[in-house]
Amino acid sequence: MDRRVIDPWRRMAAAAYSVAAVMVLISASPTPNRLGAAGLVVVCAAWEFRFGPGITTWRHEHRPTRAVLYLSVVVALFLVALWLAPSAAFLLFAVIPQIYLALPLRWALAPVAVISFLPWLGLFGRDGGLVAFLPIVLLIIVLSQVFAWVITTIQEKNRQQELLVAELRRSQEENAELSRAAGAAAERERLSGEIHDTLAQGFTSIVTLVQAARGNPAGAPKLLDLALLTARENLAEARTLVAALAPAALSGSTLVEAIGRQAERLGEESGIVVRHRTDGEPAALPTSVEVVLLRAAQEAFHNVRKHARASAVEVELAFEEESVRLSVCDDGLGLGDSQEGFGLRGMRARAEQVGGTLDVAGRDGRGGTALTLRVPR
Repeated sequence: MDRRVIDPWRRMAAAAYSVAAVMVLISASPTPNRLGAAGLVVVCAAWEFRFGPGITTWRHEHRPTRAVLYLSVVVALFLVALWLAPSAAFLLFAVIPQIYLALPLRWALAPVAVISFLPWLGLFGRDGGLVAFLPIVLLIIVLSQVFAWVITTIQEKNRQQELLVAELRRSQEENAELSRAAGAAAERERLSGEIHDTLAQGFTSIVTLVQAARGNPAGAPKLLDLALLTARENLAEARTLVAALAPAALSGSTLVEAIGRQAERLGEESGIVVRHRTDGEPAALPTSVEVVLLRAAQEAFHNVRKHARASAVEVELAFEEESVRLSVCDDGLGLGDSQEGFGLRGMRARAEQVGGTLDVAGRDGRGGTALTLRVPR
């Protein structure tokens, strides 16, 4: 039984037993009978206070046998006390509530009616007193049933609310755990995209430049200088990732300048003719949007360098009225039947995070690939 129910119940039960004991002791019954009946009142109180708090639990757990055994002891003590001293009838105020607590409402009516009649049968059965007190007894039975129904209904609703609250807490804990797991997965995906778009591409460029330097001793100094510059930028990107800041390429420069440098680097490293231009009036953008545009340019340049076998690339950054558009077009091999790799999938996911769209298609009649990223300003 809930603590909020136990404390008031114990106080009422203690009051009922106290009244019963006093009425027994001041009754006109012989002294031995009065003392014996008072002792049984104490035993009944001890029994209830020791085992009574669990009686509603037995009902909810559908264990009627335990409830019946418990009530059998209570009723037996009541009957013996009533036999010794008729004034022990005051124990009804303690016994009847226990019957309603231990048994379902429909089962409790019969035993309540029987024990309610017992005191009047014992006291007045020979002189017709039962008939005189019959209306009072019936009123007690009806009122006790009504009160028990009200209390049982309230208690059941409280129990259902407690179960609902417990279920809600479990759901909240599960949701919190799922949110943490989803957050961790999203962060892992974000970091994998960052590493792919920065460190992995940088290392690929370094390897390519060093291999080219080994095969071209005359141009090795320039190629090694480019490899050294790329390594330093990779180191800066690694530090940026650790510090969870904006991309290093955007530190101290605008988006237009950062993309321009990346485009020039592509031409220097690969020998591809790269033309880049800016349309519209450049404007300040949210960092998240600038990061998406820069990473998309880096991924597009990486794909051109690694897969396209292109001889020329056109890069355009257009600041339109409601959006910013990045276009990277090459004259290479085109997409063919290949599926999108991790880089393009990551680029598309980044675009969707800021409400943008990514389109990758072949160039009509001219070969090569056209990548277009559009993000809202």
